[in-house]
Amino acid sequence: MSKAGPAQLERARRLLAHEVAADRAPGPASTAASRVYDKLYSQMAPLVGDSGVHMLFMRSAALAKGEFARLSVLSAPEASKQLRESLQAPRSAAATESDAALFGNLFSLMNIFIGERLTSQVLRGAWPAFEEAAPTEKHK
Repeated sequence: MSKAGPAQLERARRLLAHEVAADRAPGPASTAASRVYDKLYSQMAPLVGDSGVHMLFMRSAALAKGEFARLSVLSAPEASKQLRESLQAPRSAAATESDAALFGNLFSLMNIFIGERLTSQVLRGAWPAFEEAAPTEKHK
């Protein structure tokens, strides 16, 4: 499977930026990337199960370069925990771009496995107020 295209990367960047802008709630601090992960996980688990979500994230991490590449060789439960922990760490500019690659790859995989329409429904379920402007990609 190929990596995320420009539309999926832009979708990921916009969601991350949306979470950064929405971070006004009191309580325990979390990063935009960890909130995106949590929201996607909660929406996807009913569709593909916990194992399916873990596998999609691990494949997305394997496709991403940088800090997530090392996770591709671990077992799914252990790698998923480490991925979640790394997303909770303070983010640098390079890590933010790795986050966009991770989520962009995930959106690309979701489009392949469940289709663009259901992927958009998952995103609307997690972010009802988020207006998507990114163009859709066609897979051949």
